[in-house]
Amino acid sequence: MNHCASHRRHGREAYASLAGGMRLAHLAIAFLGASFFLPPPSAAADAGHRAAGIRRMVFLGDSITYAGSYVDCVEAVLRLRDPAWRGEILALGLPSETMSGLSEPGHAGGKFPRPVLRERLDRVLEQTKPNLVVACYGMNDGIYHPFSDERFAAFAQGIAHLRDRVAAAHAQLIHVTPPVFDPDPIREKTLPAGLDAYPKYFAGYNDVLDRYSAWLIAQRASGWEVVDAHGPMNQALARLRAREPRFTFARDGVHPDAAGHVIIARAILVAWNLRPDDGELLGNLAAAPESELLKLIRSRRKLLSDAWLGATGHQRPGMAKGLPLAEAATQAAGLDEKIRALTSRSRN
Repeated sequence: MNHCASHRRHGREAYASLAGGMRLAHLAIAFLGASFFLPPPSAAADAGHRAAGIRRMVFLGDSITYAGSYVDCVEAVLRLRDPAWRGEILALGLPSETMSGLSEPGHAGGKFPRPVLRERLDRVLEQTKPNLVVACYGMNDGIYHPFSDERFAAFAQGIAHLRDRVAAAHAQLIHVTPPVFDPDPIREKTLPAGLDAYPKYFAGYNDVLDRYSAWLIAQRASGWEVVDAHGPMNQALARLRAREPRFTFARDGVHPDAAGHVIIARAILVAWNLRPDDGELLGNLAAAPESELLKLIRSRRKLLSDAWLGATGHQRPGMAKGLPLAEAATQAAGLDEKIRALTSRSRN
């Protein structure tokens, strides 16, 4: 998947005007508000949220997690709901990464194959020592080809390895289903079913992600914690596109924009009993992406992401060089003070 600079560009474009003069964020918020707004939560509901007691949570994933907007929204709502929370959130997604270990021919113009989580997972767990791991994979795992049993088996094996290693690290694990793949804005870059090779995206790749997501959700029967972001995004896309035929959450077909990240964040927050949609949290955060709170959280997340990715190591070329961990931690502590002061004022 593309480097973070591409995502920043898509984040800026997320709020550009669509046909008919509707702005993407406003359209998405209208959908969320019409469908999902709940009464303001009580203090008792706050006290029972899923993140309570977690000292450090680590988000793992591909470039969507590295871009981090949904992680920022999760943290913003968590801190607004519970200013006394003193845990830490690290977003250690790695662009291009897979769970399956597969890579399509000519990935990144032939410069490098996709990295695989297995290569770095033990180092990440050993060095970060999380209480909770949140993993969002699947988008890259079918390598944008039609469904195959072999590719799916590789994904399932990667998931099993992740579960084994997280359990061995005495941490809890939550899976998040992948966002949608949207072929509509990139039709000229897609190919139909039935071909022998796929040098371009398979146009029906979202059906592959449907199957990967359904399998993850089915594992709830075995006690797995699985948050479904794929289903809500599918539903939101269909409903919003019925109102605006050119609507998309991903102008490149893959990377969600700010409004798409809000839907991922909401799925996580609802699962964690943080009830984000009271008309003053996710909606306002999405409508004001440069708010002071999100600026601080984004700065801290990016600072620590690059530092920890550098410290734990990976095989993905072209990544930003982070600060030494000690220096990054010092700067992050200063940002923490500002975040806590701001959320405390918002609560009062």
